[in-house]
Amino acid sequence: MTTIKVAPIKPAVSIEVLNQLDIRAGTIRLVEDVAGSDKLVKLTVDFGDHSRTILVGMKQERADPKQIEGTQCLFVINLEPKKIMGQVSQGMLLDIGYADGIKPVLAQPEAEVPNGARAG
Repeated sequence: MTTIKVAPIKPAVSIEVLNQLDIRAGTIRLVEDVAGSDKLVKLTVDFGDHSRTILVGMKQERADPKQIEGTQCLFVINLEPKKIMGQVSQGMLLDIGYADGIKPVLAQPEAEVPNGARAG
């Protein structure tokens, strides 16, 4: 197992601040290349009542990003949409490790839950 220098804990926030984040389970239905980018892939994610496009910088982290198709993960879905490389990202995939400089792993429910189920 890789060891890291554990980052200091960020300042405390109130539960109200945490409750502003809308974190939901979604299933990755499609992973597509983003032309001209050496990092980005475009995910089409099923949240039960709707699908979203979410851009993720994982090309250099995985030999084949398409391997995560069909995987259920956690996403922040109430971020302001962001245009990147001519594409619009409508959320953020949660992973573990990226901020610490190690190969990220997906934040996933321990068992399948309905798409759109909220974390918290």
